[in-house]
Amino acid sequence: MAYDRGITVFSPDGRLFQVEYAREAVKKGTTTIGIKFKDGVILIVDKRVSSKLVEKSIEKIYDIDEYIGCASSGLVADARILVDDARKEAQIHKVNYGENIGVEMLTKKVCDYEQNFTQYGGARPFGTSLLVAGTDDVGIHLFETDPSGALVAYKATCIGSGRPVVMDILEKEYKDDMTYDAALKLGLKALSTAIDEKLKADSIEVGVVRTDAKFRRLTEDEMAKALAKTADKPKASSKKTEKA
Repeated sequence: MAYDRGITVFSPDGRLFQVEYAREAVKKGTTTIGIKFKDGVILIVDKRVSSKLVEKSIEKIYDIDEYIGCASSGLVADARILVDDARKEAQIHKVNYGENIGVEMLTKKVCDYEQNFTQYGGARPFGTSLLVAGTDDVGIHLFETDPSGALVAYKATCIGSGRPVVMDILEKEYKDDMTYDAALKLGLKALSTAIDEKLKADSIEVGVVRTDAKFRRLTEDEMAKALAKTADKPKASSKKTEKA
């Protein structure tokens, strides 16, 4: 039991229990989905509030640079620190080189920062994971970060409490070169299934980045239209004609 009291101590079977506990914090977070489509990436986050007394929900989608955004799951305060560091790195790169930072380079810098908190005493790992979405000269990217400092590139993925359900749907229904509308519909369907509740425009947050457009969040009106558009419409009954 003493092996889980310090981040710098490995257990006999080579595990860092504090990192594994940080992953458990992510698993208890809100469901966050990322999906690549033909010319961009879409991020969808569940931001339901637990009480009617809450006036405004905490944002879960952040813009880092003009063409890079991210969504978080886990401890919100930890995510805010990582986002601030990512924004600083993006600005430093732009000042030094006169161009936007690459998505993979930025994600690696964030993960390097996270890794420092798994190697030195007197600190704890970040209890949050990020989905970093963006476009650059290389292409379209969607990365998932881990409290250990690792990163993985995905075509579509999910973090948070609804991950098992969402990943099952994505693995069955995701297709390469999906249109924006198809990706949005798939993401909303997966989120609705994961939370087992009908989606509302004010209970979800969506961010989109395209190769020809900057990262932005959809407004509540746009979300209402998207939900109405992606709702399953009843099929018209067909009458069979009998041959004489």
